[in-house]
Parts: sequence; structure tokens; C-alpha cells
Amino acid sequence: MFSIENNQLIFNGNNPLVWIDLALSILFIALFFVIILRILKRRFVVIYFSVASIIIVTSWIFSLRLLWSLSLGALIVGASIFIFVNIGEVRSMIANSLATKNMHKPEVDRVFDRHALYRKVNDAVIALSKQKIGAIMTFERGVPLNDMIKTGTILNAPLIPELLLTIFYPGTRLHDGAVVVRRDTILAASVYYTPTTKPLTGKYGSRHRAAIGISEVSDSVTVVVSEETGRISIAVAGELTPVIPDNFLRVFEDYMFMKVEESVENEGKIDG
Repeated sequence: MFSIENNQLIFNGNNPLVWIDLALSILFIALFFVIILRILKRRFVVIYFSVASIIIVTSWIFSLRLLWSLSLGALIVGASIFIFVNIGEVRSMIANSLATKNMHKPEVDRVFDRHALYRKVNDAVIALSKQKIGAIMTFERGVPLNDMIKTGTILNAPLIPELLLTIFYPGTRLHDGAVVVRRDTILAASVYYTPTTKPLTGKYGSRHRAAIGISEVSDSVTVVVSEETGRISIAVAGELTPVIPDNFLRVFEDYMFMKVEESVENEGKIDG
């Protein structure tokens, strides 16, 4: 856009190629930031793409076409490698986005007693924790996990503590993998997730890594019970939070009702 000729800064705004370069730069930067940063919020990813974006914009401003081409190429290559390495997360994000648009309204509006359901979950989790039975349960909020449940066994059974204890009891056919719950129904069991690849401090097993992994690509709430210690944890938005048994019901309800309250507020704003 600007060039230096005879020690003077010249504006090249009349050149259509300059504006085409800008449009392409903005398109690629926006595309990669939307796709990649939504998948995994890694510090090195943010730094890499931020630096590349700054170089691209700067080279465009000063009409440094070679630097612009090289930096844009580096951005494309880096994004392509990142997407290829994390293809599972990309597919899950796309599938969940499409599934959200195709949700049936009558199914969403079906009424059930949330407090009673959460008490049942609490009873099951406390029992699993006391007996040190490993378990992972994922509860949908706004984003349906239709693509995920294809990896497991479809149940479509009502959620009751006894059924959850039976599913996760060691030696049963469905005890490996996760249970996916939609409202008050167990959709599927023995569902497998792509585990998180981010480094974690402390000792975490496959269930905990899988719980964090699904929470990175959806807005679900995932409860994990450790088989070794009976410790209870909740994974939301890529973060794993330990919860003591006495506080589990309150913390779990807070996470689950958080989405419900946001939806009610948004509907009120639209109606207004």
C-alpha cells in the first residue's frame, strides 16, 4: 500500500492488486483463527498465528510482496499441518455445528424435572466414588453429540442410578468408554472420545484426558470418577476441576444450569 521512492513515502491505493492482497490476507487470517483457535486454545498456536498475521499486514502496508507471499505461505502451511494433526477435533467441531442447526424444536422443548435428574446423577456418582468404580459421563447442554455416539452402543434408556452403576461395573460389556446423556435419557454407552493432547500437570488417566478432550470441542459437562482413588472431577471448556463428594451436586447443577439460564436470557432479548 505504501512504498518508498526517492526517500518519499508513496501511497499506492489506486493499484487494485494491493486491495486484492488485503482481501486475501484478511480472508485467510479470519478463516484460520476461527477454525483453529476454536479447536485448541494453545498458547503457541496463538503466538504463531498472531506473529504471522502481523507480518502479513505489515508487508501489505509497505508493499513488500515477497515477504507477504512468504508469510502468507507460512500461515497456510502451519494451519494445514495443525488441522491434519488435529483432524479428529476438526471433524467433531464441524459435525456438532451442523447438528446444532438440525436440532428438532419439539425435542428441545420437552419438559423434565431437572432437579430430580441431577439428584439421580449425584446418587450414582457418589456410589461410584465410594466403590472406586471408574466412570465417565457426558451431559449435553446446547451442542448435541450425535457424531460422538456413533462410536458407542445406542441405549435410549431413562437415566437411573442403578443403570449407571450397572453400565460401569467392572467386567460388563459397556463399562469401557463414556455414557452420553441428553436431558433425562442415556443416549449411548461405551462411547470413545479423542483425548486431549495438551500437557497436563499431575497424573491423569485415559478417562480424564478423554473428558478434557470432549470438553474442548463441545459445551458439554463431563463427570469423571477415578478408578484408582474414587476422586470426582468435572471437565468443562477444556478445564478439569476436582470436586469433593459433599459439593458435587451443587457444582454439577451450577454447570448444567449455566447454559439453561443463558438460553432463557437470550430468548428474552430476542423477544424484546
